[in-house]
Amino acid sequence: MKVMLILPPSKFVLKDKLGITSIPLGLAYLASFIERDNHKIRIVDSATLRYKIQDVKEEIERFNPEIIGVTATTSSIYDAYEVAKIAKEVNPGVKVVMGGPHVSFTVEETLKECPFVDIVVRGEGEETFRELVGYFESSRGDVSSLKEIRGIAFRNNGKIIQTEPRPFIKNLDNIPFPAYHLLPMEKYSLEGKRFAAIMTSRGCPFSCIFCSSSQLFGKIWRARSPENVIEEIKLLKDKYGVREIEFLDDTFTLNKKRAKRICDLLIKEDLGVSWSCSSRVDTIDESLIEKLKKAGCHTIYLGIESGSQEILNIISKGITLTQAERAINLIKKVNLNTFGSFIIGIPGETVKTIKKTIDFAKKLSPSFAQFTICTPYPGTKLFEIAKEKGWLLTKDWSKYTILDQVMKIPGMITINLNRWLLKAYLSFYLRPKFIIEQLKRKNFLFFVTKKVFRGVLEYVGVKE
Repeated sequence: MKVMLILPPSKFVLKDKLGITSIPLGLAYLASFIERDNHKIRIVDSATLRYKIQDVKEEIERFNPEIIGVTATTSSIYDAYEVAKIAKEVNPGVKVVMGGPHVSFTVEETLKECPFVDIVVRGEGEETFRELVGYFESSRGDVSSLKEIRGIAFRNNGKIIQTEPRPFIKNLDNIPFPAYHLLPMEKYSLEGKRFAAIMTSRGCPFSCIFCSSSQLFGKIWRARSPENVIEEIKLLKDKYGVREIEFLDDTFTLNKKRAKRICDLLIKEDLGVSWSCSSRVDTIDESLIEKLKKAGCHTIYLGIESGSQEILNIISKGITLTQAERAINLIKKVNLNTFGSFIIGIPGETVKTIKKTIDFAKKLSPSFAQFTICTPYPGTKLFEIAKEKGWLLTKDWSKYTILDQVMKIPGMITINLNRWLLKAYLSFYLRPKFIIEQLKRKNFLFFVTKKVFRGVLEYVGVKE
């Protein structure tokens, strides 16, 4: 069959300001899975190609697919709806399938909000989508036969039917590498270096109330073998000239022994790639950090979230301020970049705790800091709490950007979080100490930082 997979044109302003795009891994994995069955596939990465909706429509007209798969985040879901609409305008008979984190947790709303979506894929989508494509190829029976396929939702005689959940893929090494050959690989770059992102594990055993990862991919951590990971890196380097990699795992260092094994293989193979990864402050030690650096790591991302232990406990982060400080200092000692993520506007927050977070960020002084407004995404425990307590200010999903306030904060009704977000960025990045340190180290992240800083200031400035 002819299958088109689409990342919709996004109206989110920061992506345009930063000029940084990443490989749509979800779509690339879907493509590699169904390629096994000899289907003809086209991936449209609208963000990287800088497509507008008319460009997508023209792609659909040229390719004339029988099935269209669309993915979207919460903030870009209306863009995905628009793609579904124009797909039906081009060909009313085309099957439109939508997947991704947002629709996985808003099944009924998605199918009610967008009549142009035929089927929603819930959760991990590779096996489900492959089975769906096979179903439509064989043209078995009417739509009611879709009940046999696990992990989907669809309409039948005016009713929304959800099938039973699909089990997670146990052995991730059985998943073929993403279909990079269907993507404009020459266009993915970071500061002049060919760039790619890799996912080496799925699932998260932690219970942070603002994150849906454990719901989407399960609480049991599943990991690819180090050898399998290295083979993908070799492919990216040798065939596509990639020299910069970001490991997208929620916690790359969750299993220290495995992380070290990946590092040992990178060192042994002498691949010459530089990379970054995400960790938790309680899953690293000095020996691991030294190994990461020796293998080419330059930056470690850490979710620190707050400078108040009380707030960390509220969000079930499971870390302490002392652990955060120790982790940052250890990484600095080994002379790696640190990327600290902080959230303001968490329920239970006060002006005092927001100030604590900003002050703690400055005290830690990571190489880079990201400040965001607490956002209750569908699929998170926080969303359920906010919905139950009537804290949601809007269900206009386009506002769920992490830079807009969409939730009331008890006791802080009159507080303007955008103003505090602006203050956080200004007070962190305009410190002479920060600027001098980055210039001294000739830190490439400093140049990325400037782009982010300008983009956030412009965005938040508009809100003011």
